[in-house]
Amino acid sequence: MSFDNNLQLIKKIANNLPKDCNLIVLYKPVTEAAATDLAAYGIETIPFWDGFHFVFKILPIIMTGQLIFCDNYFPFLGGLFHSKKIKIIQLWHANGAIKKFGWEDPTTNLRSKSDKKRFQKVYNSFDDYVVASETMGKVFENSYHVPFYRMKMIGYPRSDRLFHNKWQDLAKRRVYKAAPELKNRRVILYAPTYREDIGFNPPKDLSKVLSSTEDAVVVVKLHPLLKDKEHELQRISNNKNMCFYSQLSTNDLLSVTDTLITDYSSIAFDFALLPNAHSLLFFMFDLDKYKKDPGIQDDMLNWLPSKPIMDTKTLAKAIKSNQKTDFSKFNQKWNTYNDGFAIERLIDKYIKTLK
Repeated sequence: MSFDNNLQLIKKIANNLPKDCNLIVLYKPVTEAAATDLAAYGIETIPFWDGFHFVFKILPIIMTGQLIFCDNYFPFLGGLFHSKKIKIIQLWHANGAIKKFGWEDPTTNLRSKSDKKRFQKVYNSFDDYVVASETMGKVFENSYHVPFYRMKMIGYPRSDRLFHNKWQDLAKRRVYKAAPELKNRRVILYAPTYREDIGFNPPKDLSKVLSSTEDAVVVVKLHPLLKDKEHELQRISNNKNMCFYSQLSTNDLLSVTDTLITDYSSIAFDFALLPNAHSLLFFMFDLDKYKKDPGIQDDMLNWLPSKPIMDTKTLAKAIKSNQKTDFSKFNQKWNTYNDGFAIERLIDKYIKTLK
């Protein structure tokens, strides 16, 4: 576990395991809060990190597994002895993909032959890829050079909660408790993706543009590694309509968001499923640079539900006009099998068939 958004699935797995089976959750330290939640539920959790501790303590545990679920690319899989008794399943952590990864990432060609060979060993180690659409299946096929028959059209378990009124109500309650000023207001959430190599350098007037609409509250939620940029935006913004809530998760904030402003982030695919989703704006001020590293899907402009916005002047107009976004074709393409029942299908396929 390297992301904290599959807790509902993990608990359902625990509830449906045969009596002679054990569930162990190995987690990256960044997800410690989620692991604490699972431990309180009675599930065994063990932290892991690279190094001797992993080789001598964690790897032997993994080798006893009959089913191994992963939510990310884990390099150790390339060196794992993969017997026929072990089934490794990739759950991934996003409903769709705007940016490129794997072999599609332009920088991959610059790596050494040994690196490329190691990458492919990891890609090949996954027996099944759980996906929410044929489109995402094709992305994995091209990005990981693996056969399409490994793609299992189940839907993303992590998306089930977006369909449930109970989760929506609880998320809203958490938000309004911490930020009552958002209630009965138009909420604009600005949540760009993390840029590892090219850096996040937005236009200088972005803060002014975001907070220029008096009838809305703008919530800025940058990646945790961009805290310095968030503090900078907070410092130069004197507008009470711009807010920063470090204590609130992005997922919870989506439940009260009317307009999402993002760029290459997979958060767009989640937002499109929510009943409160009114408009989705893609502010891609560095699109030309991003195309080169890490790259974007070649046909992106054909399926984005709204045109990319390249400058703050156009962004200001789009925020003010507040035109409703039609998500129907976007969801048909990327959220085909996301219907609120993906967890049930996954449990039926993998857990209830365990012997």
